[in-house]
Amino acid sequence: MSNGVLNPAVLLKRAAREKNAMVKLLRDLVRIPGESGMEGPVIGRICEELDRSGVFDRVWVDPFGNLLAQIGRGKRLLAIDAHVDTVGVGDRSQWKHDPYEGKVSKAMVYGRGAGDQRGAVPPMILAARMIREHALLPSDASLLLTFTVCEEDCDGLCWQYIVREDKIRPECVIVTDSTDCRILRGQRGRMEIGVTVRGRSCHGSMPHKGDNAVYKISRVVQGIERLNERGLRKDPFLGNGTITVTYVDCKTPSLCAVPDQAYIHLDRRLTTGDTKASALREVRGVLKQAGVAGEVRVLRYAKPTHTGLVFETESFFPTWCASPDAPQVRAAVRTYESLWRKKPRVGRWTFSTNGVAIAGMHKIPTVGFGPAPESVAHTVNDSVPAEHLVKCAAFYAAFPSAYFGRVARSS
Repeated sequence: MSNGVLNPAVLLKRAAREKNAMVKLLRDLVRIPGESGMEGPVIGRICEELDRSGVFDRVWVDPFGNLLAQIGRGKRLLAIDAHVDTVGVGDRSQWKHDPYEGKVSKAMVYGRGAGDQRGAVPPMILAARMIREHALLPSDASLLLTFTVCEEDCDGLCWQYIVREDKIRPECVIVTDSTDCRILRGQRGRMEIGVTVRGRSCHGSMPHKGDNAVYKISRVVQGIERLNERGLRKDPFLGNGTITVTYVDCKTPSLCAVPDQAYIHLDRRLTTGDTKASALREVRGVLKQAGVAGEVRVLRYAKPTHTGLVFETESFFPTWCASPDAPQVRAAVRTYESLWRKKPRVGRWTFSTNGVAIAGMHKIPTVGFGPAPESVAHTVNDSVPAEHLVKCAAFYAAFPSAYFGRVARSS
């Protein structure tokens, strides 16, 4: 490819002309259910669109089930990532619109996955077309679009596979998970912790003869609440560490017997300074204060993907934060300024993304820019403004010039 550059206004105008086409594609994607492990049909629909575009040098699905599409064969690899799985819809009666209709109302596209985060898919494909057509990659570079799976169930596992098994390691990745068209440069990490306590069962008519495991775990639950309230580590940029109980269970011989085992699942969000070891020590400290013996462990994820592959991992996903002066962040800022003639506010995600593996585990330079606010994710208001598709397409198309060091013409 040549080293040509293009006036950013041209990219914005082109993206605006394609807005209706992007909305149509997004509506098609929203109509296809695809929770984690069941993404095959939506991967197939995106693959059709990639083939129809005719601009990719290679399109393939890896054994994990990720769809990848590449332009160029240069060694300097820039990747743009979107996960295409969704969470479930929950109680349908709470939805104003059918979650699988792809309803368009007042310049918004509604439906499960519209905001989180299939809304990034049409802009990514259009951006690749513009990059190809206007030769916006240097000859020593290539662009990889990754449409990844199982993020909702196990964020980053898809990229653990891409790096470790596909042996693909870009020099920079744009994560397109919901940023509300803002530049984001980090996020808290997270881990899943299981706590199991045991007691002694007896007949419910004589509870004093047993040792009720539910009473024990209830003291632990109260301690977890106090641990979160009194404050874990703090970070003024990424936000504070948090911990909460998200699931409770017990085992009992019958409903008229004292339970002999109880379990809680903990969602622990990790900020700067938190480690796996420190988080586990804190939970064990809660048990000690409660006077309860129990097992505290990091959980593991081992569910099959839509291809049937099981790629097991520990449910520990590290914190990451790029410097404001990191090359990918500076390139994102230059891209934003060239398109909209104003300085962006650079922030961080509240929730977790594939960045936990890309940047957190594998230390690949990462920056975020995507459509839709975080606040609609996993809600019955899952949606994206149509205008965000236009902005993201232009941003993704303009980013390579800023990242690879070329300056767009101002005329």
